[in-house]
Amino acid sequence: MEVQQYEFDTPVWRTPGETGWYFATLPHDVSDDIDARTEVRAGFGSVRVRVRVGATEWETSVFPDRRRGSYVLPVKKAVRKAEGIAEGARIRIALTVLRTA
Repeated sequence: MEVQQYEFDTPVWRTPGETGWYFATLPHDVSDDIDARTEVRAGFGSVRVRVRVGATEWETSVFPDRRRGSYVLPVKKAVRKAEGIAEGARIRIALTVLRTA
């Protein structure tokens, strides 16, 4: 099985509302490649990934976002705090897809 690994820069954005969630949108070419090469999907079409931002590494899922035409990555509070990430900040993401088939 070929390992799918990607690195890219993208801004962090927040959903509207008092308890807004923070996300980073994957570039369209990365999303298209993941979509084409990944057969295993979980709830809501999600794909399991390992992510590194700065010195922080964690496992999570990316989710398809029809409105953006790309996958989105949730960026939890512990990661934002550890890496000093604010809304609108551009972050460098290293992402590995954990299961493809």
